[in-house]
Amino acid sequence: MTSPRLVPPSSLSAVRAIRHGRSTANLAFAEAERTGATGLPVSGVDRDVPLSRSGIDQARALGRWWSHLPPGHQPDLVVCSPYERAVRTWQEMARTAADVVDVETVVDERLRDREMGVYELYTPAALRARSPEEADRRERVGEWHYRPPGGEAMTDVAVRVGQFLTDLDRAAQGRSVLIVAHDAIVIALRHVLGGIGAVAPGRLPPVPNASVSTWENRGGRLALTSWGDTRHLTRPTTPTKETPHR
Repeated sequence: MTSPRLVPPSSLSAVRAIRHGRSTANLAFAEAERTGATGLPVSGVDRDVPLSRSGIDQARALGRWWSHLPPGHQPDLVVCSPYERAVRTWQEMARTAADVVDVETVVDERLRDREMGVYELYTPAALRARSPEEADRRERVGEWHYRPPGGEAMTDVAVRVGQFLTDLDRAAQGRSVLIVAHDAIVIALRHVLGGIGAVAPGRLPPVPNASVSTWENRGGRLALTSWGDTRHLTRPTTPTKETPHR
């Protein structure tokens, strides 16, 4: 027998969550997966990973999406992850959208990407090559529960996202909010907004780069109305030349 979920009330009129545009690490990880490379494709720290050229184009497409929202439906508060790729996504959006004027914008540390600890910026193949026992443990416990040494499980991300939402509901009553962050944050939002009793996902649902997921207030509770929407990325654009990651 499945127990009903208990969805808490919310004063927010809507929440839209965007995953940042394609980063240089996204490109490097995809190339490593394609070639089977086991080296570390990205140097530095995760917080400083920038957008790629195509990610900038995606962010600008999101700015045009903002401009095409119906009157009265544009968010009046933007909350960003502190990571470079998320902040830059919003900056490019705001520059592109002709009608973004004095929208209140804040950065909140709780919207940072999932921390991978000692395996930060490791591809699955790199983890397998360097620590096969850890790779086995990751597969065995599943991505929702796997906590790398010094890092976070998705359960940990959900806890801080839940605290953020509680504070947001109190601080931004009645407002429409845009969150610009990471796939882990969007997935955690989905779980937390599913209410008490929401079942942890067996497999993490995909969240495409520069996608928009939307929750709207229905009868005093936030309901998921679209997930991972990328239709705004299919409109014709003039792409910026991609440069390889170094």
